[in-house]
Amino acid sequence: MAIQFYKYNGTGNDFILIDNRKNQFDGSNTERIKSLCTRHFGIGADGLILLENEAGYDFRMVYYNSDGNESSMCGNGGRCIIQFAHDLEIIDTETTFVAIDGPHKGKVLDGEIALQMQNVESILDNDIRSELNTGSPHYVEFMNEIPEKDFVNRAREIRESETYLKEGINVNFAKISGNEIHMRTYERGVEDETLACGTGATAVAIAAHKRGLITQNLIPLRVKGGKLTVSFNETNGKYSSIWLTGPAKFVFLGNVPS
Repeated sequence: MAIQFYKYNGTGNDFILIDNRKNQFDGSNTERIKSLCTRHFGIGADGLILLENEAGYDFRMVYYNSDGNESSMCGNGGRCIIQFAHDLEIIDTETTFVAIDGPHKGKVLDGEIALQMQNVESILDNDIRSELNTGSPHYVEFMNEIPEKDFVNRAREIRESETYLKEGINVNFAKISGNEIHMRTYERGVEDETLACGTGATAVAIAAHKRGLITQNLIPLRVKGGKLTVSFNETNGKYSSIWLTGPAKFVFLGNVPS
């Protein structure tokens, strides 16, 4: 029996989505998920997301990186599954769902999807970097210029350093440009640059505010795949009511053998 899949992208961060409310897809098959996500030989995606039933919520989001392993929260994936649930007529314009890091709220706006992220109460800063968890762990470094040709190698050196190798971390390089931020992200689990990263954009925006590099609490961010915005409330260095907003688009659907 074939399994139907849907392809979505959020600012170029692309995902395979499967309606798994009848539990027809085996999420424990790491090699199968890795194969489906492999570009050129599979469907191709930064990750795979299952939409499942969850009592007391509209649905559960189960996210796997392209290496086939279940991973921590994915912001753009979260926005894509909201659009997916809307397209399946599971939700109307607002939702509450649960992911690996707990409950999330979401809104279907005019051409965009807004996802409420978890609160951030702890940020580690030094002269070079900020470290914080926005549903996934992130390293953030602000620069005068983001390296172009050497970005992946420099980010991978940080990701694979003794400090971060065991637990893993996502690496973001960012540049302040007026009232917006330009950024690039190297994602663990994908082990490469992605065109966008939702938890990364959230981490960069909060780190910039914490460092006093940007003072407003609604921050536009330019990623390789387009534009995202992050808004929040801040009290005594603690961040709440964090919303990640941007486009989430259906691309195509198809079938794969079960």
